[in-house]
Amino acid sequence: MDQRAELSEFLRSRRARLKPGDVGLPDFGRHRRVPGLRREELAQLAGVSVAYYTRLEQGNGQNVSAEVLDAIARALRLTDAEQQHLTHLAKPTATKKKKAGGGRQAAVRPQLHHLIDSMEAVPAYILGRRLDLLAWNRMAAALIGDFVDLPAEERNFARHIFLDPTARERYLEWEDKAVEVVGVLRLCAGCYPDDPLLTALVGELSVKSDEFRTLWAAHTVRQKGHGTKRLHHPLVGELTLSYETLKLPEEHDLSLVTYYAEPGSPSADSLRLLASWAAAPDPSGPDGRPASATPPTRSRPSS
Repeated sequence: MDQRAELSEFLRSRRARLKPGDVGLPDFGRHRRVPGLRREELAQLAGVSVAYYTRLEQGNGQNVSAEVLDAIARALRLTDAEQQHLTHLAKPTATKKKKAGGGRQAAVRPQLHHLIDSMEAVPAYILGRRLDLLAWNRMAAALIGDFVDLPAEERNFARHIFLDPTARERYLEWEDKAVEVVGVLRLCAGCYPDDPLLTALVGELSVKSDEFRTLWAAHTVRQKGHGTKRLHHPLVGELTLSYETLKLPEEHDLSLVTYYAEPGSPSADSLRLLASWAAAPDPSGPDGRPASATPPTRSRPSS
């Protein structure tokens, strides 16, 4: 991805969403050719010259200081994730991480497979930096669907959300989930502009999904953290579940995601019912285990 173009488009998109009144500037009602703040207004708020800010917005961020980036981030009312993204785009040589494994998918240690398999009542899965689904347990397969029959390169949450019709039925607030997924990929793109697999993924989704293409053009940036999701399961109905995303120390860009229900809630009862169903013997599965959760395939490392 073109780092200079990304920096330019990101700054313009963040400036366009602000009005003078949002940042305490007078709005005299003059006709504005473009929405949002003018460059002069943004430069005034950040305490830099118009010429300096213009160079930055044109993608020239090589000599910008951290203090100036902080001032511009405050002027633009950036979130923490957006400020992190701005720093990655403006100063890639200072923030670029090592290319662990190049474009290959990350490997998951056997101990992590054992960990999520031991979480018998908790849907849990491990994501890579491109939202690749690298490992999942029996409960995750029961809740969101089993990816075991897909080729390893297609086990990806962004592909699932935008290209799998069942995702629109499963996530009751699909639009919010879609924005979150695109925002996480945007943040990744700022960290790894030369990742060929990420570039290919964005290209594929842009061609195959109008919604993805529109959201990608908006330059939304998100960190996957914690929150609440409403899902509809064909067996147990509607569930309201909280989720937590845990970064795994010493693991390159891997995250553990877990879902849980509020104790004593109807969703907790539904989740227990789903756990009982997932654990029930299935004659069609080898050794009496459900076919969708056969241990060697449900959470194996992706090659």
